[in-house]
Amino acid sequence: MKPKDASLKAAEICGLAPVVPVLVIDDASTARFLAEALVAGGLPALEVTLRTPAALDAIRAMSEVPGGVVGAGTLLTPADVKAAKAAGALFGVSPGATDKLLKACEDEDLPLLPGAATASEAMRLLERGYTVQKFFPAEASGGAPALKAIGAPIPQIKFCPTGGVTLENAKTYLSLSNTICVGGSWVAPKGLVEAGDWAGIEALAREASQLKG
Repeated sequence: MKPKDASLKAAEICGLAPVVPVLVIDDASTARFLAEALVAGGLPALEVTLRTPAALDAIRAMSEVPGGVVGAGTLLTPADVKAAKAAGALFGVSPGATDKLLKACEDEDLPLLPGAATASEAMRLLERGYTVQKFFPAEASGGAPALKAIGAPIPQIKFCPTGGVTLENAKTYLSLSNTICVGGSWVAPKGLVEAGDWAGIEALAREASQLKG
């Protein structure tokens, strides 16, 4: 998949809702219930981070949920890309970008949201064809003011800021012309997941799905 086509697909996925849940799943047996609650609440695009042993099994389970579009986050290596694609991931997200990682996603036809934190990183990705990128770590990199400043001279890039994004500051990010959506973990807090409070998670998802800048 060419980077331009990958970015068009990434834009389509990011445009499904204002928030993409960033999920760290420790127990794959909860994955389907979690996905069903988030999708029911209006958040169909789900990022499962490859930070736990259960992540790939969680992606497999979530991929069976009607209406869900499941992706793999924290892609670091070509091996991660292959494993994520084999598990059923429909898109990938990375904290940064390397040539090997980009090529692996292109070879596997996996749309990627590559991470960038500076104008130079964003420009390098744009030069390769990536017009939709992840701004990470958002808050630590200067937050919405920094993203707005980067966007002024590079308006052709749309970003999904992630890292420190909350219900409280999400609207500020979403108000920026270069923000397509935000990534956040607050819609699936660990306590509610462990308690199996799927109604509570659905309520948080519904609240997040109504966010506008």
